[in-house]
Amino acid sequence: MNGKEPVTIKKYANRRLYNTGASSYVTLEDLAQMVKKGEDFLVFDAKTGEDITRSVLAQIIFEQETKVGQNLLPIAFLRQLIRFYGDSMQTLVPHYLSFSLERLTAEQQKFREQMTSAFGQSPFAGQGFGSLEEMTRNNMAMFQQAFAMFNPFAAMAGHGQSDAPDASEDAPPAKPSPQDLEALKKELSDMRKRLDKLSG
Repeated sequence: MNGKEPVTIKKYANRRLYNTGASSYVTLEDLAQMVKKGEDFLVFDAKTGEDITRSVLAQIIFEQETKVGQNLLPIAFLRQLIRFYGDSMQTLVPHYLSFSLERLTAEQQKFREQMTSAFGQSPFAGQGFGSLEEMTRNNMAMFQQAFAMFNPFAAMAGHGQSDAPDASEDAPPAKPSPQDLEALKKELSDMRKRLDKLSG
């Protein structure tokens, strides 16, 4: 983030967190403030040396979500996120979320200006919210194309049978040919490379 080496945080059995850079104990709220300031850190289990940064960041989000008036994650979003665990789309979801947040971060100043200039309306009324919705739609449109690549045969079958009045909804999809499978593997490989570049 700022070119500095991440600060090492050690988590002990008593759940206390120790900032080795500042030589002091810290709380989840302290770590949340570090994130907001752009200070990077890694959290390790003091006994095993295991990197537990992800779980600690998740705990910070949980703590922030329990504060009144600070909810960022809609219930519908949380439900859908849970559904993605173990799903074939799971590998693509982190790329999409990272890309969307990077776009929002890069253009947040423009959004702030649009929201505050909405003639005294609510920050999420009028043009500001419309721009946010437009960006979300654009992101979704791009990634829906990527999603379709993971199941192109179902899309092809649906396209070919859409005009057939007696087509059965329970009919099994057509079996792809070896050539189709090879083409799909190549497309998936290319898409993963592009997504890796986008997520940075």
